[in-house]
Amino acid sequence: MGLNRLSLRRPPGMSPTSLDQNAHAVRRFNRFYTRQIGILEERLYQSKFSLAEVRVLYELAHRTRATATELGKDLGLDPGYLSRILRSFDRDGLIAKTPSATDARQSHLTLTPKGRQVFAPLNARSQQGVSALLAALATTQQTELVRSMESIEKLLGAPPEPKAPYLLRLHQPGDMGWVVHRHGVLYSQEYKYDERFEALVAGIVAEFIQNFDPKRERCWIAEKDGSIAGSIFLCKKSSTVAKLRLLLVEPSARGLGIGKRLVDECVRFASMPATKRSSSGRKVNSPPHGTSTKKQVSGW
Repeated sequence: MGLNRLSLRRPPGMSPTSLDQNAHAVRRFNRFYTRQIGILEERLYQSKFSLAEVRVLYELAHRTRATATELGKDLGLDPGYLSRILRSFDRDGLIAKTPSATDARQSHLTLTPKGRQVFAPLNARSQQGVSALLAALATTQQTELVRSMESIEKLLGAPPEPKAPYLLRLHQPGDMGWVVHRHGVLYSQEYKYDERFEALVAGIVAEFIQNFDPKRERCWIAEKDGSIAGSIFLCKKSSTVAKLRLLLVEPSARGLGIGKRLVDECVRFASMPATKRSSSGRKVNSPPHGTSTKKQVSGW
């Protein structure tokens, strides 16, 4: 009965034959894409967590707070199955529950520090796997692929993702020049430093790039509305100690929590259990307004 109803709802002017052909094309694409994702999932999520559990961890990691009802609706998970997943996470200390102030039947769910440590390597493997898939394509082909995916989402009625006030990414060509330039400009304006400070920043950046150790060092760039809004570097000082350097947040982007988020990313990376890292240390030389800071992180 349902199939008959669907067959009658074809667009005006489209013959049943054309609709059938398009349906076959969509099913063929589904089979192809399912195989591609299956290969990635098999390679990426080799852990004690199921794919559904990883999806729940991902949602919790990217939301300020969420309820079980919201998660179940957005992920299309059976309430009973989701409840078992959340009980397991709670038992393992991966999530924290805060009673809702407006609905006593609901609790707001967030990842604990342990939960974020568990999620970090899973997220990294996912990012690496998809990046490897895309690396086989030219830049123009990657852009075409992403736009095609966006078109599919739009045509099939996917709700738009809430726009974050900013995003963080790793460094790419061109970023180092921005870091040096903006440190020179802002420190001249706000602290009356001369070009010797800009030269100092250039030296730090050059050493970071020339001796970059991807297992122990990182640079994060914050973007807001398509423009760079901040930066931070995690630099190796010794085999057991790292330094947080060149923290800068543009004046127009201050007050959004970007500085704290950048520092948190450094500490999270240094604390990843996959490399037996832990974070501790002290803050030194911390100018006001969330500009440049240096912080030692020990333990690796």
